[in-house]
Amino acid sequence: MTDNVDLSVSLSGVLWKNPVTTASGTFASGKEHSEFIDISRLGAVTVKGVSPVPWQGNPPPRVAETFGGMLNAIGLENPGVDAFIRNDLPFLRGYNTNIIVNVCGHSLNEYLTVIERLAQTDADMLELNISCPNISAGGMAFGTDPKLTYETVRACKTKARQPLYVKLSPNVTSITEIARAAEAGGADGLSLINTLLGMRIDIETRAPILGNKTGGLSGPAILPVALRMVYQVYEAVKIPIIGMGGIMTGADAIEFMLAGASAVAVGTAGLIDPVAPLRVIQGIAEYLTAHGYKNPAEIVGAAH
Repeated sequence: MTDNVDLSVSLSGVLWKNPVTTASGTFASGKEHSEFIDISRLGAVTVKGVSPVPWQGNPPPRVAETFGGMLNAIGLENPGVDAFIRNDLPFLRGYNTNIIVNVCGHSLNEYLTVIERLAQTDADMLELNISCPNISAGGMAFGTDPKLTYETVRACKTKARQPLYVKLSPNVTSITEIARAAEAGGADGLSLINTLLGMRIDIETRAPILGNKTGGLSGPAILPVALRMVYQVYEAVKIPIIGMGGIMTGADAIEFMLAGASAVAVGTAGLIDPVAPLRVIQGIAEYLTAHGYKNPAEIVGAAH
């Protein structure tokens, strides 16, 4: 409770103390973040993508600055699901927050392998990553084709014990078509958006700055695009949305909630300032208090 405001939200039967999580890819095991913030103050933490076996990721350079944001081409480097369950999950469980595991793979069987392993754990929710623009096979194709989205989500849902949220790619012609396909496949909710595909070129070397040539654009530059897509998807589906894309402040988060997001994820802002997610939580509470609302649910979709 903050100034008579109850910040708690319920997503697919999972109760969050507030509607703010971290964005996958910007939050790994939590061990580094725990040195700066009390992780227990977050509604949830969404961890970096977890694959069936260790992934090395893309060649460096992997990050490039750009106006209003950054480009990354990490390539979902991670130690694999077994190492995550052995090392990271117990550490995070030491904090009073929900754990959302981002699931990645190069094929349907790889997704299913990770989901089956996580079904045996106390992770609270899953985020199916069918939208990463930085891997050479699988993920991106699944998230840009409605039929593949439907089939992938349907298969994964049969194996998932936890609520399954699907992370959508903005690099499509119709975000609502993909959203409806995910919902039809059985998704419990949606996360949007992932990064926009972009690149930068070094004018002295006359070569792309990133080792992968292209990468995912994140940060405040993509907020208007993300907000538009959340707004459109809210009108197209009946399942909850976790909104993300350039959220830096509480006011940004409120825009996403008015557009239709039941919760929000803070990513790039947390790389700039690890305390940013806590500032966003405080900003949401202050807005709700100032406008006489008792709970975040009262403003979800209010801009429609």
